[in-house]
Amino acid sequence: MSISASAALWFAPFVLPICLYIMFTDMRGMKIPNHAVMALTGVFVLVGLVALPLDVYFTRYLHLIVVLVAGFALNAGGAMGAGDAKFMAAAAPLIHLGDVRFLMVLFAANLLAAFIAHRLAKHSALRRLAPDWESWQAGKKFPMGLALGGTLAIYLILGILYGHAPH
Repeated sequence: MSISASAALWFAPFVLPICLYIMFTDMRGMKIPNHAVMALTGVFVLVGLVALPLDVYFTRYLHLIVVLVAGFALNAGGAMGAGDAKFMAAAAPLIHLGDVRFLMVLFAANLLAAFIAHRLAKHSALRRLAPDWESWQAGKKFPMGLALGGTLAIYLILGILYGHAPH
């Protein structure tokens, strides 16, 4: 992996709880709250100063801008929700550019697993634990925050385990 293990280790303790919260709120209400997206951005703004070299830190803001513009275009075209687009933009600076292909494969696998797990839970006794969650009644819609949050969390954990040593 291209992310440094130390950067992943710096980000993970702050990002993982936000990812879990986003996964939960999207399953519960089919929304990724703005305050969670802002918290994720805040983690990069503050922790990134310590976790990354300054030139890399400032370059990563381009990731946020590019993904935000692409996400808004996809949202305008009806391909994804606004919360999903904002989450992806907030997560983008945390991703090393060299890991993008790996991240896409990880996301595809995680999306498939999250979709299957959600649909199985929806039609199982597990549903009784949270009978009022909107994602159970959302028809064909899927709480993408479940897959997006899971992907970012897994990426950082794998970065801790398999990321390169800083130079």
